[in-house]
Amino acid sequence: MRIPRIHHPEPLRSDTEIVLSEDAANHVGRVLRMSPGQLLQLFDGSNQVFDAEITRVDKKSVQVQIGAGRQEDRESPLNLHLGQVISRGEKMEFTIQKSIELGVNTITPLFSERCGVKLDGERLAKKLQQWQKIAIAACEQCGRNRIADIRPAMPLEAWCAEQDDSLKLNLHPRASHSINTLALPVNHVRLLIGPEGGLSADEIAMTSAHGFTDILLGPRVLRTETTALTAITALQVRFGDLG
Repeated sequence: MRIPRIHHPEPLRSDTEIVLSEDAANHVGRVLRMSPGQLLQLFDGSNQVFDAEITRVDKKSVQVQIGAGRQEDRESPLNLHLGQVISRGEKMEFTIQKSIELGVNTITPLFSERCGVKLDGERLAKKLQQWQKIAIAACEQCGRNRIADIRPAMPLEAWCAEQDDSLKLNLHPRASHSINTLALPVNHVRLLIGPEGGLSADEIAMTSAHGFTDILLGPRVLRTETTALTAITALQVRFGDLG
C-alpha cells in the first residue's frame, strides 16, 4: 500500500507528537481506516516532507509521532499564475485540481462580462474554502510539497491591472503568436483563461492595454477547462519541467 501523503496546516518539527487537523483525521481514520502503527508522510507547505507513525486513532482525532524531515523540491522552475474566469459546476473544480497537478502556483478566480456564475457573500466564501481544499488534495496526490494559493475572487479588469514582471498571456482564437514563438527564457507567467462564452471585444482590448500578449493554441475551439490545461501543459513544456 502506498504511504498516504497528508498536509498539515501548521509548521512541523521532527521528534514531536501532534494531532492531525479535522479534515486530515477524517480522511485517515474514517476514509482510509488506518490504525496505530501505520505510516504517513506529512508536509506543511515548506517544501519539506516528514515521516510519521500513527500512535492513536479515535472517533474524532488521529495522533501521530513525527520522525525525520527532508527537503523534496518538486516545484517547476516556471512560476505560473492562472487567472481563470469562474466556470459552471464541476468544471471549475476540475480546472483547479488538474492545473495544480500540472504545476500552477497561484489561481485567481475571476468575474467577467460573460461569466455565467453568480456568487457573492457567504456562497462565494464557501466556494473559496472548497477550492482551497481541492488545491490541498491535489498537492497531496501529485507529490507537491508547497500548497498552491487560491486567491479571493475578483473582477477581470482588476486582476489584469495588477503590476508584476510576469509575461502576460491571453488565449485568443485570432492571435498571431503561439507559445512556441515566445522568446526564451521565461520564469514567471500570468495566464488568463476566459469564460465559456469568451471575452468580449472590450475585455480583449482591455487586456491588450494592460500588456497581455494574445496567443493561439491551435485551429480548434476548446472548452474553457480544456484550454486552461492545454495552455499550462504547453507552457510547462516550453519553459518549465515537462518533456
